[in-house]
Amino acid sequence: MIAGLILAGGRARRLGGGDKPLLRLGGTTMLERIAAAIALPAIAISANGDPARFARFGFPVLSDGDFFDAGPLAGVLAGLEWAERLGAMALLTVPGDTPFIPLGLAAVLTPAPACAASGGRRHHTIALWPVEARIALRAHLSRPGPRDVAGFAAAIGMRAADFASGPRDPFLNVNTSDDLETARNEIGAEGENA
Repeated sequence: MIAGLILAGGRARRLGGGDKPLLRLGGTTMLERIAAAIALPAIAISANGDPARFARFGFPVLSDGDFFDAGPLAGVLAGLEWAERLGAMALLTVPGDTPFIPLGLAAVLTPAPACAASGGRRHHTIALWPVEARIALRAHLSRPGPRDVAGFAAAIGMRAADFASGPRDPFLNVNTSDDLETARNEIGAEGENA
């Protein structure tokens, strides 16, 4: 089984703060769009703070635990440990601000470890992680040093799976108000072409 984790830990500073996954696009939230796109039997949300803000979605909310504020890898570790308790073999991670994630992402990234790539760029948080990587990741986070996702991904031999990036990048991140407007325009165009 593959479990899914939506990384919702960003602070959205460039958008004035708040939870980006809760922003609405075309009548739904980014969180709901992403969960529908990854379509896995078990999905959790990685987020610190009050989990009640995500209660209406019915997904477990995982905090960074021992590695609070250590960046996305802390969320990945919490997700891997949760997935291991479920008996999953792999964990698909997707940032909560990527509303155009392609369908069937987990299948394309299998076998783990693998990350998505588009336009010559690797997206290390859009990745399929083997659950056994939790042991190496806990050890990595327990030592002083860099916390970058790319460095740890390279250390476990993560490969890249290429995705076409036109006419729009399937891995567009909504980081700014311009990105949000672009995403809303894309959603509107989808409705017009339906």
